[in-house]
Amino acid sequence: MRIDLHTHSVVSDGTDTPADLVGKAAAAGLDVVALTDHDTTAGWDEAVAALPSGLRLVRGMEMSCEGRGDDGDPVAVHLLAYLFDPSESGFVAERARLRDERVSRIRTMALRMAEDGLPIDPDAVLDRAGPSVGRPHLAQALVEAGVVPSIGDAFTELLSTRSRYYVPKADTPLADAVQMVRAAGGVAVVAHPLARSRGRVMALGQIEELAALGLAGIEVAHPDHGADDVRVLTDLASSLDLVVTGSSDYHGDNKRIGLGEFTTAPAAFEALVDRASGTEVVAG
Repeated sequence: MRIDLHTHSVVSDGTDTPADLVGKAAAAGLDVVALTDHDTTAGWDEAVAALPSGLRLVRGMEMSCEGRGDDGDPVAVHLLAYLFDPSESGFVAERARLRDERVSRIRTMALRMAEDGLPIDPDAVLDRAGPSVGRPHLAQALVEAGVVPSIGDAFTELLSTRSRYYVPKADTPLADAVQMVRAAGGVAVVAHPLARSRGRVMALGQIEELAALGLAGIEVAHPDHGADDVRVLTDLASSLDLVVTGSSDYHGDNKRIGLGEFTTAPAAFEALVDRASGTEVVAG
């Protein structure tokens, strides 16, 4: 079995519709794919309706969280939430709050750019992106306006945490997020915890604390993890009896990584499914 548990559609910051994504997953030879758009479940129904025969879909989400950095200061951490009940009231409210944070943040960043004379229309960026708007949408607008040559350059020059245009957002405390996912019957996996190319990383000691709260696993095999990272995280997962996952973090044309370039072992996948009670894997 080939299993990819981390992908994004146009509902957040990917370039494929949910329907196109599951079609491409089947064409890539995947047996299982997880749709994990940022802070939203809005793509689930379309993905289910378009699910090809032979492909299984894990309905999930990548949640914006605040953890503890390896320097002791707060740091952004992403949490993959799988197979949770999307109607659980507390989790519904928190997802709505996160999406509001996204809209407010990108509007403010775009307004600052427009005030400095950059050819950016905040309303156009938001209308095009939808409720799960993020910095990649603003990066795309900067590329299309000819301000920067590529999305990577946009993040380096104008959208980095050091930029005058950068605006933080109030993400969910990581421990609270794990508990919310569990309360909704889902399973929680820390996404790419040592992705240093993205900036500061979380303190690995916090993963031990999260394990005591019901954390299910760690995303280990990932495009932004080197061989040393994989060894460290595998050992940590083993010591805490956490599931080890692997995923492409596919974003369509927004990244060069293809579906299924990093995968999860079948036994690890089944271990996650066994711990979930919120919703089931959908078979095409």
